[in-house]
Amino acid sequence: MRKRTHAGPLPATHTAGVVVAAFGRHYEVDTAGGRLRCYPRGKRSSYACGDEIEVVPGGDGQGVIETLHARRNLLWRSDAFREKLIASNLSHLVIVVATEPGFSDLLVSRCIAAAESQDITPLIVLNKADLADRLASARTQLAPFRTLGYEVLEVSALHGAETLRKRLAGLQAIFVGQSGMGKSTLTNAIVPEAHAATREISDALDSGKHTTTFARLYRLPVAADETRGGWLIDSPGLQVFGLAHLSADDLAEAFIEFRPHLGRCRFRDCRHENEPGCALLAAVTAGAIHLRRWEHYRAIRSEIAEARRLNPGW
Repeated sequence: MRKRTHAGPLPATHTAGVVVAAFGRHYEVDTAGGRLRCYPRGKRSSYACGDEIEVVPGGDGQGVIETLHARRNLLWRSDAFREKLIASNLSHLVIVVATEPGFSDLLVSRCIAAAESQDITPLIVLNKADLADRLASARTQLAPFRTLGYEVLEVSALHGAETLRKRLAGLQAIFVGQSGMGKSTLTNAIVPEAHAATREISDALDSGKHTTTFARLYRLPVAADETRGGWLIDSPGLQVFGLAHLSADDLAEAFIEFRPHLGRCRFRDCRHENEPGCALLAAVTAGAIHLRRWEHYRAIRSEIAEARRLNPGW
Protein backbone atom coordinates (compact mmCIF):
# COMPACT_ATOMS: atom_id res chain seq x y z
CA MET A 1 0.00 0.00 0.00
CA ARG A 2 3.01 2.32 -0.13
CA LYS A 3 3.16 4.75 -3.01
CA ARG A 4 6.41 5.39 -4.86
CA THR A 5 8.22 8.49 -3.65
CA HIS A 6 10.28 10.87 -5.77
CA ALA A 7 13.99 11.24 -5.23
CA GLY A 8 16.04 14.39 -5.58
CA PRO A 9 15.28 18.05 -4.82
CA LEU A 10 11.76 19.32 -5.32
CA PRO A 11 10.90 22.35 -7.42
CA ALA A 12 10.40 25.58 -5.51
CA THR A 13 6.68 25.49 -6.32
CA HIS A 14 6.17 22.47 -4.09
CA THR A 15 4.80 22.96 -0.57
CA ALA A 16 4.84 20.46 2.27
CA GLY A 17 1.49 19.51 3.74
CA VAL A 18 -0.46 17.00 5.80
CA VAL A 19 -3.76 15.45 4.72
CA VAL A 20 -6.37 16.40 7.33
CA ALA A 21 -9.51 15.10 5.60
CA ALA A 22 -10.21 12.76 2.71
CA PHE A 23 -13.45 12.46 0.76
CA GLY A 24 -13.78 10.97 -2.67
CA ARG A 25 -11.06 12.27 -4.94
CA HIS A 26 -10.35 15.46 -3.06
CA TYR A 27 -8.48 16.12 0.14
CA GLU A 28 -8.07 18.92 2.62
CA VAL A 29 -4.38 19.59 3.23
CA ASP A 30 -2.79 21.78 5.87
CA THR A 31 0.28 23.70 4.70
CA ALA A 32 2.37 26.50 6.18
CA GLY A 33 0.43 28.89 3.94
CA GLY A 34 -3.02 27.66 5.01
CA ARG A 35 -5.47 24.91 4.18
CA LEU A 36 -5.89 23.82 0.57
CA ARG A 37 -8.39 21.61 -1.20
CA CYS A 38 -6.21 19.27 -3.22
CA TYR A 39 -6.63 16.69 -5.95
CA PRO A 40 -4.28 13.89 -7.04
CA ARG A 41 -2.68 13.72 -10.44
CA GLY A 42 -4.06 10.90 -12.57
CA LYS A 43 -6.83 8.52 -11.64
CA ARG A 44 -5.34 6.91 -8.56
CA SER A 45 -6.57 8.34 -5.30
CA SER A 46 -5.04 6.54 -2.36
CA TYR A 47 -4.21 9.02 0.36
CA ALA A 48 -5.19 8.93 4.02
CA CYS A 49 -5.47 11.33 6.95
CA GLY A 50 -2.01 11.88 8.38
CA ASP A 51 -0.21 11.45 5.07
CA GLU A 52 2.75 13.78 4.66
CA ILE A 53 2.77 15.07 1.08
CA GLU A 54 4.06 17.71 -1.30
CA VAL A 55 1.52 19.79 -3.20
CA VAL A 56 1.63 22.41 -5.94
CA PRO A 57 -0.66 25.26 -4.82
CA GLY A 58 -3.00 26.74 -7.40
CA GLY A 59 -5.56 29.51 -7.33
CA ASP A 60 -8.75 29.70 -5.27
CA GLY A 61 -7.32 27.74 -2.36
CA GLN A 62 -6.74 24.60 -4.41
CA GLY A 63 -3.71 22.48 -5.20
CA VAL A 64 -2.43 19.29 -6.79
CA ILE A 65 -0.83 16.45 -4.83
CA GLU A 66 2.54 15.62 -6.33
CA THR A 67 4.42 13.45 -3.84
CA LEU A 68 3.63 11.13 -0.95
CA HIS A 69 6.41 10.79 1.61
CA ALA A 70 7.11 7.32 2.97
CA ARG A 71 4.60 6.34 5.64
CA ARG A 72 5.76 5.17 9.05
CA ASN A 73 2.66 2.98 9.19
CA LEU A 74 -0.78 2.68 7.62
CA LEU A 75 -4.08 1.75 9.24
CA TRP A 76 -6.49 0.20 6.76
CA ARG A 77 -9.21 -2.40 6.52
CA SER A 78 -10.11 -4.82 3.77
CA ASP A 79 -12.48 -7.59 2.76
CA ALA A 80 -12.40 -9.92 -0.24
CA PHE A 81 -12.81 -7.15 -2.82
CA ARG A 82 -12.42 -3.74 -1.21
CA GLU A 83 -9.90 -1.89 0.87
CA LYS A 84 -10.25 1.34 2.80
CA LEU A 85 -7.35 3.52 3.88
CA ILE A 86 -8.09 5.06 7.28
CA ALA A 87 -5.02 6.92 8.58
CA SER A 88 -1.23 6.93 8.51
CA ASN A 89 1.77 7.95 10.59
CA LEU A 90 0.04 7.08 13.88
CA SER A 91 1.59 6.61 17.28
CA HIS A 92 -1.63 5.35 18.94
CA LEU A 93 -4.90 3.73 17.95
CA VAL A 94 -7.57 4.71 20.48
CA ILE A 95 -10.36 2.13 20.55
CA VAL A 96 -13.44 3.81 22.00
CA VAL A 97 -16.05 1.60 23.67
CA ALA A 98 -18.79 2.57 26.11
CA THR A 99 -20.91 1.23 28.92
CA GLU A 100 -23.89 1.76 26.59
CA PRO A 101 -24.79 0.84 23.93
CA GLY A 102 -23.27 -2.63 24.04
CA PHE A 103 -19.94 -3.04 22.27
CA SER A 104 -18.26 -5.90 20.45
CA ASP A 105 -15.11 -7.26 22.09
CA LEU A 106 -14.41 -9.06 18.80
CA LEU A 107 -14.17 -5.65 17.12
CA VAL A 108 -11.73 -4.59 19.83
CA SER A 109 -9.54 -7.60 19.00
CA ARG A 110 -9.75 -6.74 15.29
CA CYS A 111 -8.61 -3.18 15.92
CA ILE A 112 -5.79 -4.33 18.17
CA ALA A 113 -4.61 -6.81 15.53
CA ALA A 114 -4.61 -4.05 12.92
CA ALA A 115 -2.59 -1.83 15.24
CA GLU A 116 -0.10 -4.53 16.25
CA SER A 117 0.52 -5.43 12.61
CA GLN A 118 1.61 -1.83 11.95
CA ASP A 119 3.53 -1.13 15.17
CA ILE A 120 0.85 1.25 16.42
CA THR A 121 0.17 1.33 20.18
CA PRO A 122 -3.42 0.40 21.10
CA LEU A 123 -5.20 2.35 23.84
CA ILE A 124 -8.71 1.33 24.93
CA VAL A 125 -11.01 4.09 26.18
CA LEU A 126 -14.12 3.10 28.11
CA ASN A 127 -16.48 6.05 27.72
CA LYS A 128 -19.63 6.80 29.77
CA ALA A 129 -17.93 5.38 32.85
CA ASP A 130 -20.29 7.52 34.95
CA LEU A 131 -23.10 5.02 34.22
CA ALA A 132 -22.38 2.94 37.31
CA ASP A 133 -24.99 0.26 36.68
CA ARG A 134 -23.33 -0.70 33.37
CA LEU A 135 -19.71 -0.27 34.40
CA ALA A 136 -19.05 -3.71 35.91
CA SER A 137 -20.26 -5.52 32.78
CA ALA A 138 -18.09 -3.39 30.51
CA ARG A 139 -15.06 -3.96 32.73
CA THR A 140 -15.62 -7.72 32.56
CA GLN A 141 -15.65 -7.58 28.75
CA LEU A 142 -12.40 -5.66 28.73
CA ALA A 143 -10.66 -7.80 31.37
CA PRO A 144 -8.85 -10.07 28.85
CA PHE A 145 -7.30 -7.02 27.16
CA ARG A 146 -6.28 -5.42 30.44
CA THR A 147 -4.68 -8.70 31.53
CA LEU A 148 -2.53 -8.62 28.40
CA GLY A 149 -1.20 -5.23 29.44
CA TYR A 150 -3.28 -3.05 27.14
CA GLU A 151 -4.04 0.29 28.72
CA VAL A 152 -7.73 0.86 29.53
CA LEU A 153 -8.68 4.43 30.39
CA GLU A 154 -12.13 5.09 31.90
CA VAL A 155 -13.63 8.48 31.07
CA SER A 156 -16.87 10.38 30.69
CA ALA A 157 -17.10 12.64 27.66
CA LEU A 158 -19.92 14.62 29.25
CA HIS A 159 -17.67 15.50 32.19
CA GLY A 160 -14.84 16.89 30.11
CA ALA A 161 -12.53 13.91 29.51
CA GLU A 162 -9.58 15.89 30.90
CA THR A 163 -7.69 12.70 31.77
CA LEU A 164 -7.85 11.58 28.14
CA ARG A 165 -6.82 14.99 26.85
CA LYS A 166 -3.67 14.87 28.97
CA ARG A 167 -2.98 11.29 27.90
CA LEU A 168 -3.14 12.26 24.20
CA ALA A 169 -0.80 15.24 24.52
CA GLY A 170 2.00 14.96 21.99
CA LEU A 171 0.59 11.84 20.34
CA GLN A 172 -0.57 11.15 16.79
CA ALA A 173 -3.78 9.28 17.54
CA ILE A 174 -7.02 8.16 15.94
CA PHE A 175 -10.38 7.33 17.50
CA VAL A 176 -11.94 4.13 16.14
CA GLY A 177 -14.97 2.19 17.30
CA GLN A 178 -18.61 1.42 16.75
CA SER A 179 -21.17 4.17 16.25
CA GLY A 180 -22.69 5.49 19.44
CA MET A 181 -19.58 5.03 21.59
CA GLY A 182 -19.11 8.80 21.85
CA LYS A 183 -16.07 9.37 19.63
CA SER A 184 -17.33 12.71 18.33
CA THR A 185 -18.40 13.84 21.80
CA LEU A 186 -14.94 13.00 23.09
CA THR A 187 -13.42 14.89 20.17
CA ASN A 188 -15.48 17.96 21.07
CA ALA A 189 -14.44 17.66 24.72
CA ILE A 190 -10.74 17.49 23.81
CA VAL A 191 -10.79 19.90 20.85
CA PRO A 192 -13.72 22.26 21.53
CA GLU A 193 -13.41 24.03 18.19
CA ALA A 194 -13.96 20.77 16.34
CA HIS A 195 -17.74 21.01 16.77
CA ALA A 196 -18.04 17.42 15.58
CA ALA A 197 -21.64 16.40 14.95
CA THR A 198 -23.32 14.21 17.56
CA ARG A 199 -26.65 12.45 17.68
CA GLU A 200 -28.65 10.52 20.19
CA ILE A 201 -28.20 6.78 20.50
CA SER A 202 -30.78 4.59 18.85
CA ASP A 203 -32.05 2.57 21.82
CA ALA A 204 -34.19 0.36 19.61
CA LEU A 205 -31.16 -0.95 17.69
CA ASP A 206 -28.74 -0.80 20.65
CA SER A 207 -26.35 1.02 18.34
CA GLY A 208 -25.52 4.58 17.49
CA LYS A 209 -26.39 6.45 14.34
CA HIS A 210 -23.46 7.33 12.11
CA THR A 211 -22.53 10.94 12.74
CA THR A 212 -19.07 11.16 11.17
CA THR A 213 -18.95 10.29 7.47
CA PHE A 214 -15.22 10.77 6.88
CA ALA A 215 -12.04 10.89 8.92
CA ARG A 216 -10.79 14.32 9.99
CA LEU A 217 -7.55 15.34 11.68
CA TYR A 218 -7.56 17.95 14.45
CA ARG A 219 -4.51 19.61 15.98
CA LEU A 220 -4.47 19.13 19.73
CA PRO A 221 -4.31 22.28 21.85
CA VAL A 222 -1.24 22.70 24.03
CA ALA A 223 -1.90 23.51 27.69
CA ALA A 224 0.28 25.94 29.64
CA ASP A 225 2.06 23.09 31.44
CA GLU A 226 2.77 21.15 28.23
CA THR A 227 5.55 21.57 25.70
CA ARG A 228 4.19 19.50 22.83
CA GLY A 229 1.06 19.31 20.75
CA GLY A 230 0.05 16.34 18.62
CA TRP A 231 -3.05 15.54 16.65
CA LEU A 232 -6.20 13.46 16.80
CA ILE A 233 -8.24 11.89 14.00
CA ASP A 234 -11.97 11.31 14.48
CA SER A 235 -13.15 8.52 12.20
CA PRO A 236 -16.59 7.23 11.15
CA GLY A 237 -18.27 4.63 13.32
CA LEU A 238 -17.74 1.10 12.08
CA GLN A 239 -19.35 -2.26 12.67
CA VAL A 240 -16.78 -4.36 10.82
CA PHE A 241 -13.02 -4.19 10.47
CA GLY A 242 -11.86 -6.60 7.80
CA LEU A 243 -8.27 -7.83 7.91
CA ALA A 244 -8.09 -9.72 4.62
CA HIS A 245 -4.70 -8.16 3.91
CA LEU A 246 -3.10 -10.02 6.83
CA SER A 247 -1.53 -13.43 6.22
CA ALA A 248 -2.20 -16.27 8.65
CA ASP A 249 1.26 -15.74 10.18
CA ASP A 250 0.71 -11.97 10.43
CA LEU A 251 -2.59 -12.51 12.25
CA ALA A 252 -1.09 -14.94 14.77
CA GLU A 253 1.78 -12.53 15.43
CA ALA A 254 -0.74 -9.70 16.01
CA PHE A 255 -2.15 -11.60 19.00
CA ILE A 256 0.63 -10.77 21.43
CA GLU A 257 -0.13 -13.61 23.84
CA PHE A 258 0.50 -16.09 21.00
CA ARG A 259 4.06 -14.93 20.41
CA PRO A 260 5.80 -17.03 23.11
CA HIS A 261 4.20 -20.18 21.62
CA LEU A 262 4.67 -19.58 17.91
CA GLY A 263 7.17 -21.90 16.27
CA ARG A 264 6.83 -24.46 19.08
CA CYS A 265 4.21 -26.71 17.43
CA ARG A 266 5.19 -30.31 16.62
CA PHE A 267 4.59 -29.73 12.92
CA ARG A 268 6.12 -26.78 11.08
CA ASP A 269 2.97 -26.35 8.95
CA CYS A 270 0.59 -26.55 11.92
CA ARG A 271 -2.71 -24.78 11.19
CA HIS A 272 -3.61 -24.60 14.90
CA GLU A 273 -6.81 -26.54 14.31
CA ASN A 274 -6.78 -30.02 15.83
CA GLU A 275 -3.21 -31.06 15.10
CA PRO A 276 -1.43 -33.07 17.82
CA GLY A 277 1.33 -31.14 19.51
CA CYS A 278 -0.10 -27.70 18.68
CA ALA A 279 1.53 -25.24 21.07
CA LEU A 280 -1.32 -22.72 20.78
CA LEU A 281 -4.01 -25.27 21.62
CA ALA A 282 -1.93 -26.41 24.57
CA ALA A 283 -1.65 -22.81 25.75
CA VAL A 284 -5.43 -22.38 25.52
CA THR A 285 -5.95 -25.56 27.56
CA ALA A 286 -3.43 -24.36 30.15
CA GLY A 287 -5.11 -20.95 30.42
CA ALA A 288 -2.13 -19.06 29.00
CA ILE A 289 -4.37 -17.87 26.15
CA HIS A 290 -7.82 -16.60 27.13
CA LEU A 291 -10.59 -18.66 25.54
CA ARG A 292 -12.41 -15.55 24.36
CA ARG A 293 -9.31 -14.26 22.57
CA TRP A 294 -8.81 -17.68 21.00
CA GLU A 295 -12.39 -17.50 19.68
CA HIS A 296 -11.65 -14.05 18.25
CA TYR A 297 -8.54 -15.35 16.52
CA ARG A 298 -10.39 -18.29 14.97
CA ALA A 299 -13.24 -16.06 13.78
CA ILE A 300 -10.88 -13.57 12.13
CA ARG A 301 -8.74 -16.33 10.64
CA SER A 302 -11.81 -18.01 9.09
CA GLU A 303 -12.93 -14.67 7.65
CA ILE A 304 -9.51 -14.06 6.10
CA ALA A 305 -9.45 -17.57 4.62
CA GLU A 306 -12.87 -17.02 3.04
CA ALA A 307 -11.81 -13.63 1.64
CA ARG A 308 -8.76 -15.24 0.05
CA ARG A 309 -10.89 -18.04 -1.36
CA LEU A 310 -13.17 -15.47 -2.99
CA ASN A 311 -10.25 -13.37 -4.18
CA PRO A 312 -7.07 -15.44 -4.70
CA GLY A 313 -5.30 -12.21 -5.60
CA TRP A 314 -4.72 -11.39 -1.93
